[in-house]
Amino acid sequence: MSIAVKSKTPPAVLAEAIQTKAPQRILIIGGGYAGFYTAWKLEKLLKRGEAEVTLVDPLPYMTYQPFLPEVAAGSIEPRHVVVSHRQHLRKTNLVSGKMLKVNHKSRKATIEVQGGKSKVIEYDQIVMTAGAVTRTFPIKGIADQAIGLKTIEEAVEVRNRLVGNFERAAALPKGKLRERLLTVVVVGGGFAGIEAFAELRSAATHLLRYYPEIEFDEVQFHLIEAMGRIMPEVSEKTANWVVNNLNSRAAYVHLNTQVLSADKGVVKLSTGETMESDIIIWTAGVAAAPVAKNCDFPLDARFRINGNALLQIVEGEKPLQGAWTAGDVAAIPDLTGGGVGGYCVPNAQHAVRQAKLLAKNIVAAMRGEAIREYRWKTIGAVAGLGIGVGAIKVGKFGMTGFLPWLAHRGYHGLAMPTWERKIRVVSGWVWNALLGRDLASLEAVRTPRLFFETWATRPGK
Repeated sequence: MSIAVKSKTPPAVLAEAIQTKAPQRILIIGGGYAGFYTAWKLEKLLKRGEAEVTLVDPLPYMTYQPFLPEVAAGSIEPRHVVVSHRQHLRKTNLVSGKMLKVNHKSRKATIEVQGGKSKVIEYDQIVMTAGAVTRTFPIKGIADQAIGLKTIEEAVEVRNRLVGNFERAAALPKGKLRERLLTVVVVGGGFAGIEAFAELRSAATHLLRYYPEIEFDEVQFHLIEAMGRIMPEVSEKTANWVVNNLNSRAAYVHLNTQVLSADKGVVKLSTGETMESDIIIWTAGVAAAPVAKNCDFPLDARFRINGNALLQIVEGEKPLQGAWTAGDVAAIPDLTGGGVGGYCVPNAQHAVRQAKLLAKNIVAAMRGEAIREYRWKTIGAVAGLGIGVGAIKVGKFGMTGFLPWLAHRGYHGLAMPTWERKIRVVSGWVWNALLGRDLASLEAVRTPRLFFETWATRPGK
């Protein structure tokens, strides 16, 4: 015998309560290109109460890396090429910390918070977008003497050091120390290396007008490339033009050459040449962020997280439920056939586009809708080689000179995320055209307490 109990809750309200689900907890590891754009797109796609998004990164901003050579050369204000997470991710929970471990089986991530205890964040969906670090080789002196050009801090240091070295050299007589201060060595002939090399040469030439004590021929620039050509993304004809243009500006490119040692700033080359430099910039490749090794996700031979074209993390061919990846930390197949080894190359163009699709796929999966494969073919490449000089390749078409330089600025000006940052960058270019680039050196920021500490009164004195 059953007894019916009359509910006081209206049927419509009861049905709604039964259907209501708890918000999905989406955790994004890494706030660079892929992580920032994924969170930014999710904020636009998700309905109220549909999900809670948390982004973890030790830095509070994303850096637009294609502009770092111009920052180093004084053409762009450093703060204008970083995008504040808190300013532009208003609906995302932001955690300033470093990922220590991810246990996907239990859906838990352990995060190290500086100055506090590590915390565990539980999630339903995880997005691995930890990015990449500068790849180096065990060459004596490189770890101690060289500097990369992958972060805004590195670009600012290069800018400060270049101007500071000019200042010191101007006060010295001609000799070995002065020569060392006025020598710049860049290792790596890819886009990052060539753009940094050319922009810095342009900046150094500009500086000479303020240092009558220094002659043009005293300023030495050397780019070291192990392969037989530079910039593999452009045609060989364009690459040769770039080399000839740089050589004509006293910026010498050494092809088929390797760095054997950089101990104490003495750069020894495989050709037998030796040069001393106080500015050695390493741009010879990137590697997946080492934090990928702290996860229980499958990695490939280069320690990238294995993903499929749907941007799901996979074990073999099987997708792992609730696990996604994109950007430089991920091994995503290039369905167009244009990638190196069959995978998308680690660059901003892929990271941004993957992130936008990734956000759409996460939302579609949550709603039981179909998800799409990532397929994008690079239509061309454009490089800035100093004020008024550029190179571009679109399909089989290539051009060098002033118009490609305008195209470079136009493309990256539009690609810079958020209108607020676009306006700051472009307005900075306008002011520089009128007033000249800003090459003030602020080397003292390395030791901000030095002045106060030197003159502070201590007890007993």
